Amino acid sequence: MPFDGLGLPLTEQGTKKARKIVDIDVPRFWAVMSVESRGFGFLGDKRPKILFERHIFHDRTGGKFSAKHPDISNSKAGGYGSGGAHQYDRLEKAIALDRTAALESASWGVGQVMGFNAKSVGFASAQKMVDTMRDSEDAQMLAMFNFIKKNKLAGFLRKGQWAEFAKRYNGLGYKKNDYDKKLEQAHNRYQHRPPPDLVVRTAQTCLEYLGFNPKGIDGIFGDNSQAALIRYQKSHQLEADGKLDEAVLEKLIEEAF
Repeated sequence: MPFDGLGLPLTEQGTKKARKIVDIDVPRFWAVMSVESRGFGFLGDKRPKILFERHIFHDRTGGKFSAKHPDISNSKAGGYGSGGAHQYDRLEKAIALDRTAALESASWGVGQVMGFNAKSVGFASAQKMVDTMRDSEDAQMLAMFNFIKKNKLAGFLRKGQWAEFAKRYNGLGYKKNDYDKKLEQAHNRYQHRPPPDLVVRTAQTCLEYLGFNPKGIDGIFGDNSQAALIRYQKSHQLEADGKLDEAVLEKLIEEAF
């Protein structure tokens, strides 16, 4: 399937590298990841999550396709339709018209970095960025934090200036969605509780890929994750105790990847 890759989840090494890029502590890192990311960077078929922006495609192609293809090339934002695979349907239509502009007109991965920002976050082209993002959330996350560094936003995080960060990361409409308040709340939460468990998150990723929907990939082993694990265990004639032990995790990883 076009755009699918390894789909590897976040690692501890990757998160440390991202934090080092912008010099922030664990609570600030997870505040950004929980509020400004898409939660998980891949669809269940291992394609990076995307959102295709028709107004960007219009701008990058000089509007030459807008009369005949207003659904994917339009001076006005919108027309998104449903998320997930449908965004790839829209992207493929744009690719048939202008591949480079199409890739530049979508936001990619866990941090939803726009394709046209590829060079500013360390890639030779949008295609190179996409090729790298296909394989791991670490790559997606590092692009996100390189964007934060490139645009000099890290200082606002370190100082707890949530509104200033949100305004520059999300645009002037940040207040509509209370991004600044959500960042502050998330930061306060992670100051007093452990961050997401990356082992649990890996298990949830495997369950998602294998079709046992844990109803969220958040690093918290709650009722939905346990129910998904039990369904997996039953389907493989394993003891259905819902315990995420080392043997079960190894089997999940082997089968999912």
